[in-house]
Amino acid sequence: MKPKVLMIVGPTAVGKTDLSITLAKKFDGEIISGDSMQVYRHLDIGTAKVTAEERQGIPHFLINECDVQDSFTVAMFVERATTLISEITARGHLPMIVGGTGFYLQALLTGLQLGTPANQKFRDHWQTLAVEHGNQWVWDQLKQQDEIAAAKIPAGNVRRVIRALEVFETTGKSIEVQTDHPNRYDAFIVGLNTDRAVLYERINTRVDLMLKAGLLDEAHWLFEQGGENLQAGRGIGYKELFAYFRKTESLDQAVTTLKQNSRHYAKRQLTWFRHQLPVNWYDLIQQPEKLEAIERQTQVWLANKNN
Repeated sequence: MKPKVLMIVGPTAVGKTDLSITLAKKFDGEIISGDSMQVYRHLDIGTAKVTAEERQGIPHFLINECDVQDSFTVAMFVERATTLISEITARGHLPMIVGGTGFYLQALLTGLQLGTPANQKFRDHWQTLAVEHGNQWVWDQLKQQDEIAAAKIPAGNVRRVIRALEVFETTGKSIEVQTDHPNRYDAFIVGLNTDRAVLYERINTRVDLMLKAGLLDEAHWLFEQGGENLQAGRGIGYKELFAYFRKTESLDQAVTTLKQNSRHYAKRQLTWFRHQLPVNWYDLIQQPEKLEAIERQTQVWLANKNN
């Protein structure tokens, strides 16, 4: 039988943390963060990291596992999450993946083959071309070589575009080709969303609250650690403030960009989840009574046997 895994996905500021705690308490769950930034120590406010009080005694994993100088890759996520799912299942509890990047979650579910070992020289070369010609130009080169990958990877995600070029160059095959890798888990995926205007207002409010909670100090600390050259410094909530620290933008300009990038990222997240994963969508902000339906469907899914 495939291990059961409950996933809770959706854009920022829609209530994933609250729902995860409610379901974990009801179904003996243990939570694995699917967020690629929450693994970093000291980056608490900008990543909306769940606090000790918010956890209410529920075990959480893949939080505070790396220093900001470390890189955390999708392959590392898949390896750690796979081990944790096995351990949590062995304890008789329900593994829950909460939040995260859609690509990370798909890689976990399908055992995604991530191509080849990294070729840093190749990546540096294409990164230079991206600076010189723009992200769209690099994506156009990918489209000429690998239309399958280009159709699934937006031009703005230049890191994935370059990775796809690298894999195709090395193997002659698309990074998106999924052969002989069926779903490894019996996953029930709960997606949270709400009206776009409501969502965007909540995102703006969340940024304001983060700033009041000390986000500026946290981002400045990361900046002083060399954040502009670190993977940890590429996260939304930090990179936008670096221009203020460099004195090339005012704080108001940086905050406006931060809010804008957060809204755009939420839109990209929703688009990705709708096209790539079988998500069951709910709006608990405007329809809180739907919590009962989520709990009922989760109970039915848990009771069903799988092959």
